[in-house]
Amino acid sequence: MNYKQKILERINNLSSNQVFISNDFFDIAEYETIRSTLNRLVEDEKISRIMNGIYYKPKYIDLIGEYEAPSVNEVAKALARKYNWTIAPSGNTALNLLGLSAQVPAKWTYISDGRYADFSFGNIMIEFKHRNNGDISKMSTLTAMVIQAIKAIGKNNVNDEQIDYLKTKLSDKEKKELLKDGKTTSIWVYNVLRKICEV
Repeated sequence: MNYKQKILERINNLSSNQVFISNDFFDIAEYETIRSTLNRLVEDEKISRIMNGIYYKPKYIDLIGEYEAPSVNEVAKALARKYNWTIAPSGNTALNLLGLSAQVPAKWTYISDGRYADFSFGNIMIEFKHRNNGDISKMSTLTAMVIQAIKAIGKNNVNDEQIDYLKTKLSDKEKKELLKDGKTTSIWVYNVLRKICEV
């Protein structure tokens, strides 16, 4: 099997709409080979390019007669892999992804241990805000996202309904992780985490 076949086989085995970058194939071939192969696959309409260096295999939806748009969160995670950043959704993005808000963010915002940066595709804007490592390092993405969502709601605005929602949404394993990883956050946020994790 040649490089192109191996790369295409891996892409075909990805879950629908998954976003990928050249780095995801470094175990198969060298960078230039991967890059030229992905470019050929774009030309052959086997995959789509979202922006420079970011690709996905779009799924056709018969019901609406068009291809599914890439997941913004998957694009953000692919950008983080490309630049070797640790990221976590913040603000309205965290609220939306956790299901605490049905409002689609006007700008998808993430905290990052990388540089400040904005990226856009179509009419979507993704913003990365630099934060100290303490906000995201040594904790799972889920823990960081829950903490960012709580901060977005605000100290005096977190209500029982939101706490109960997260209580049922998170598994026992995730709650243990939340309590363990969240110890570096501020006291008021950690008190909310404890309420979420109460039996």
